[in-house]
Amino acid sequence: MTAELVRGQNHPLSQARLEIRIAAGTPIVAGATLGDEHGTVHGVEWVVHPGAPALPGLEVSRQAAADHRLAVDLGAVPEAVHRVHVLLALPSAGGPVRFGAVAAPFVAVTGLDGTELASYTITGLDAESAVVALELYRRQGAWKVRAVGQGYAGGLTELLTDQGLPQAHQLANTIHEAVAQGLARAVTPPARTADADRARQTATPAPGPEQGSSATQGASGAVPPQPLSPYGTQPPGTPPQPMAPNGGPASGTSQSASPYGAQGAPATGGPQPGHTQVPADASAAQSPAPTVGGPIDYSHPRRQNAAPPPPPPAAPPVQPGQPARPVAGAATGWSMDERLYNQVWGMFEDLARSTAAYRSAVDFADSRMDKELDAALADPRSRIGGQGDAAREAARAKHDQLVEQARAAYDRDLDQLTSESEVVEPALPPAYARWDNPVWHGYLVPFEAPMAVRLGDLHLPECPELRIPMLVRLPLERGLWIDSGAAGSLDGSFLDSHELHRLAMDTAVALAARLLAVHPSGDYTLHVIDPAGSGAQALAPLVWAGVLAAPPAVGAAGVADVLARLTERVDLVQMAVRGGAADSLPPGLDTSEQLLIVNDFPHGFDDRAVTQLRYLADEGPSVGVHLMMVADREEASGYGPLLDPLWRSLMRLTPVPDDHLADPWVGHAWTYEPALVPPGSQVVQQVLNQVAEARTKYT
Repeated sequence: MTAELVRGQNHPLSQARLEIRIAAGTPIVAGATLGDEHGTVHGVEWVVHPGAPALPGLEVSRQAAADHRLAVDLGAVPEAVHRVHVLLALPSAGGPVRFGAVAAPFVAVTGLDGTELASYTITGLDAESAVVALELYRRQGAWKVRAVGQGYAGGLTELLTDQGLPQAHQLANTIHEAVAQGLARAVTPPARTADADRARQTATPAPGPEQGSSATQGASGAVPPQPLSPYGTQPPGTPPQPMAPNGGPASGTSQSASPYGAQGAPATGGPQPGHTQVPADASAAQSPAPTVGGPIDYSHPRRQNAAPPPPPPAAPPVQPGQPARPVAGAATGWSMDERLYNQVWGMFEDLARSTAAYRSAVDFADSRMDKELDAALADPRSRIGGQGDAAREAARAKHDQLVEQARAAYDRDLDQLTSESEVVEPALPPAYARWDNPVWHGYLVPFEAPMAVRLGDLHLPECPELRIPMLVRLPLERGLWIDSGAAGSLDGSFLDSHELHRLAMDTAVALAARLLAVHPSGDYTLHVIDPAGSGAQALAPLVWAGVLAAPPAVGAAGVADVLARLTERVDLVQMAVRGGAADSLPPGLDTSEQLLIVNDFPHGFDDRAVTQLRYLADEGPSVGVHLMMVADREEASGYGPLLDPLWRSLMRLTPVPDDHLADPWVGHAWTYEPALVPPGSQVVQQVLNQVAEARTKYT
């Protein structure tokens, strides 16, 4: 699976020949710099950009576009190069002038077959017009990728100056002039429909690697010879053969091929100069096709063998007029996990829409009946007697008919969603599955973290039996607050404070065990603060399995020690990332994801400890430190506005079913139900034992 990086996080690269795919909401310029072991760029010949699109081991697009593919061959990079920085910049001629005004750019490192190895969404940009997106760096003979996301308000000039290039200003002007003079036209992506972002089983398969970006042909004529592309397929000793945009050899030019389109005169059958290539998508507006030369091939040249995502499983045949039978993994995606994730949240949206339509129909029926009753009773002569009774009965009959029709349509949607849930739930991987799913009995410690994790179930009062998994993307963007102070559950039962606290701790332990289980061995570290030791019984599975970084911290000294170490880790990682020295962290620093469980808050916490918790809640997620608080919200509110920012920065969950999760999309109040372990089940202990055993081998 893809490693979804956060700022400062790195990931090993198992392949030397790669492709870096870039997607943005507006045309941008893509380039790269080559640096020594200190990251210094020694001259303009160490920069690959639209005016000089190829260097040994690197090739970039000549265009400013919303989608880019950079070809990288790390084996062909000179020995003196230790760092490769991928640069993104906004064109100087027209368009947005800062990244804060456009959608966050997305960068993915893929293999030649299109398989994503690592991805990074560059968030938090504002006034910057240039940014260092990724860094490929050599460490002890192996290559790694790091998510950087360092922006520069001064644009390319400031960025190149920061990397030590003496001619930064001149080169920045050269790059912008190369784009502005028409070496490539900027291509804006086609408009997306409201439902285009959601993959459902009725959607077509996602475009393959050869369909994913746009390309533009430059002006015809001779251009200087360019180095051979890292993706060249010629055997050693064979002169480079140019390729036409349709994948065949071009004639009349001595220039080598580029994955972004031929720069010389195109061969017969390829796009002619002046025509812009667009994705092979039925919804995209296509340029007029030439009348001669055969059909245009919109795929990237020399990408004919790239593997598209496998198609979703086909639904079994059904009788005419019957709804299609649901199939697990019927949504689009590059992996089964991604398909199931898309399918689950597609079910969530379908249920939200169907319920909103049903509630709207009932409201309309109520409003119509009220108006008809008011009209019937407006005449004093019809208030009594048979005429008034008949009008009232007619209004109620129309109301009941409308409600029945709405309920019938709603029930049909619920039946279809229930059938889909019955197929999807057993097929979910461990990260998405309930604890009673048999998939846990075949659990193995994963080699990659999943794209999401299940925090519980969601349902609505009209259909409480239909539960939708609540999946949250990893790494967590917010911490969690397990509220142990709810007065009662939705079924009318009331629990005392001790029982609620026990359930809250059980919920926290179950969530922590799941997070440990779905991450690779050694990639997730768990800390616990239990000042008074009141959570010892609930924490026993974690302690007995030996998956904690240290025994639960107790007393004021233990609280201060854990918070000081985690705060120091956040400070060090932030300073290293901001200073461009992320590979210079102390050798003993644990760079894995960190989760801190805090019990009985705010008992045992002084003002300094509270301030540190607020700091971890605000700054920790961006560098891999996450909080899970177990506390009574009402009791914590008694400490005044000091804790209000801490509360607001965390996601509230409850140990009992509660309808506290608001849906701003359609206005529903969803009922959350925690993902607890079935009574008497030993599945968590068995999973934790496997995690501890794998960690011992890893160590």
